[in-house]
Amino acid sequence: MTDEPEITKAPQIATTRRGFLGAGVAAGGALLGAGAARAAGPDPLITEVQPWAQGLGDGVDASPYGLPIRFEGDVVRRNVEWLTADTISSINFTPIHALDGTITPQGCGFERHHSGAIELSKDDYRLMINGLVDTPLVFTYADLERFPRETRTYFLECAANTGMEWAGSQLNGAQFTHGMIHNMEYTGVPLRLLLEEAGVKTEGKWVLAEGADASSNGRSIPLEKAMDDCLVAFKANGEALRKEHGYPVRLCVPGWEGNMWVKWLRRIEVGDQPWEQREETSKYTDTLADGTSRKWTWVMDAKSVVTSPSPQMPIKHGPGPLVITGLAWSGRGSITRVDVTVDGGKTWMPARLAAPGQDMAVSRFYFDHVWDGSEMLVQSRAIDSTGYVQPTKTELRDFRGLNSIYHNNCIQTWWVKANGEAENVEVS
Repeated sequence: MTDEPEITKAPQIATTRRGFLGAGVAAGGALLGAGAARAAGPDPLITEVQPWAQGLGDGVDASPYGLPIRFEGDVVRRNVEWLTADTISSINFTPIHALDGTITPQGCGFERHHSGAIELSKDDYRLMINGLVDTPLVFTYADLERFPRETRTYFLECAANTGMEWAGSQLNGAQFTHGMIHNMEYTGVPLRLLLEEAGVKTEGKWVLAEGADASSNGRSIPLEKAMDDCLVAFKANGEALRKEHGYPVRLCVPGWEGNMWVKWLRRIEVGDQPWEQREETSKYTDTLADGTSRKWTWVMDAKSVVTSPSPQMPIKHGPGPLVITGLAWSGRGSITRVDVTVDGGKTWMPARLAAPGQDMAVSRFYFDHVWDGSEMLVQSRAIDSTGYVQPTKTELRDFRGLNSIYHNNCIQTWWVKANGEAENVEVS
């Protein structure tokens, strides 16, 4: 087990620039700039009655469970066909490029399955607590609902998120480079309360979380973490979990890699040592340049990505005011600052956080820029409440080499061309 080098002390950044409104006038002669031309004559969409205003729309019972309008039909999860042998044990990616705010709709939240998504009803659900406990217990779904519950917003990120980028720029789109993440409001029972109900013996130091699916995906978790902020969740974003997210009950392990967030949670065993399961030995370890591997690298370090402009979100309006936006998160605390550069890291400027950062939750940032139509190398850099600064790919490679798959939290670069299209490139 090798420790990651500490990257702290947020660097100073350039803060002097023209005011956004004034710069917009300077760049285009008007607030919207030269790239936002208006038709010279009357606009029929304003002057003429349109079809949607000439009749009645759908009634309130047309769609008992509301679905996105067809015009947004392209905002969906996507997989990469060549990434795995089949879709049963595979991944699909959140369309982070097309979303705003911070909460991920469940229907867009990325999936990772090891043996496919299963159907398990509330009536058939059971959760066992056993091992080094005073009283082994079995809870039904109805039992869990009777415990005091909490609602917390957390991000879930796969340890392999951005993993394909270790060797160079590979996938052309924020959805594919950084889309193994979602951020949801979870409701459930603190795991601590269930363990206290069973009574943990003094020799208990670890718990094994196990799922009800065929893979079971067992993961060892230190008892200290289990008793701290782990949540046995049965709601996400106010509604029942989706099947693909572990309905009816999953485990939340805030700030730690997504593989530990066991879905279809069926058993928690207390023990005095880790279980050395497949998913924590041959998988989900970080191979270094000398062939050794880092183990127990649970925490997801501070990371960010610009979601627009990006390869899937080109600039279509031409020069003038441009909103550069993206996401930032940290498994060690909250995001306190995000810097943005349009020149590949030569000059950094502070972005605006949409809201104060929350521990182990995604933050949205905005940078109001005036684009002159020239090429840009757009990057973002996150700083969290511990002082940790998101590293460059060179800094990570200097420590880990090129053999890693997991925990790539390097700064991402989009090359924005003069025509507004963007491409994944490496500026390390």
